[in-house]
Amino acid sequence: VQLQACGGGLVQPGGSLRLSCAASGFPFSYYNLGWFRQAPGKEREGVSFISSGRASTYYADSVKGRFTISKDNAENTVYLRMNNLKPEDTAVYYCATDSTYYDLRRGQPMYWGQGTLVTVSS
Repeated sequence: VQLQACGGGLVQPGGSLRLSCAASGFPFSYYNLGWFRQAPGKEREGVSFISSGRASTYYADSVKGRFTISKDNAENTVYLRMNNLKPEDTAVYYCATDSTYYDLRRGQPMYWGQGTLVTVSS
């Protein structure tokens, strides 16, 4: 299993980024996917999740209305569109997957990708 995240970078407050996570090695369309982040000195937190059939999505309160998760089953890729970024969004962002939505939501997914750093600063 491989989860390859990219798209991070330095952006000014109010700016936008789109993270991508290309997946392989498992039946992508049947797995639940999500994004976590870890800021310096803080614990890792769940940011957004999407169920395998797209019926369920979750957003942390801190990102509701600003972030959008989506997935492309044909491309085996999950995305996180981040708008109106704030300095407190600065963190390493990780994609993750699990066959069980519950395990993903409680922060214990089966597979983790490597992180991509997002820095929001003027």
